[in-house]
Amino acid sequence: MSRIGKKPIEIPSGVTIEQNGDTLIVKGPKGELTNTFNSDISINIEGSIINVTRPSESKQHRSMHGTTRSLVANMVDGVSKGFEKGLELVGVGYRAQKQGNKLVLNVGYSHPVEFEPEEGTEIEVPSNTKIIIKGYNKENVGALASNIRAVRPPEPYKGKGIRYEGEMVRRKEGKTGK
Repeated sequence: MSRIGKKPIEIPSGVTIEQNGDTLIVKGPKGELTNTFNSDISINIEGSIINVTRPSESKQHRSMHGTTRSLVANMVDGVSKGFEKGLELVGVGYRAQKQGNKLVLNVGYSHPVEFEPEEGTEIEVPSNTKIIIKGYNKENVGALASNIRAVRPPEPYKGKGIRYEGEMVRRKEGKTGK
């Protein structure tokens, strides 16, 4: 049995869940999420607890069991609490600023790089070198953070670039002269 898959999911107050066949609709104070799951995996809603079960011990069912449970748990957490991802800019002259709804990055290119967040995702810039991405869909928050980081990933010699908050960059030794 999957250790993650067999854990029950508690539904917090203020969150409503509808199930239409294989589709699950989760509504909460932060927003609404809809997802369609594998028809073999059954999702049982009993009061304020959700249980995810699988029909057999086949490899396909075992792999989908924990994945389905994690996706449902992330939907419930997202509409109730939301998700947040932090980015740091390291480098001389590297800075971020917010212009209206857009994020504008100056990271050593000849032009500024702009990002527009999707609906349900917002970007905060508390300082020139810090970016916080918030939203209720974990997939969208992670994808936006990854796209921003991909503009200038951290390099191993000086450590310059955009990195996740708390990310450790392995440093390399540069060339040594004779």
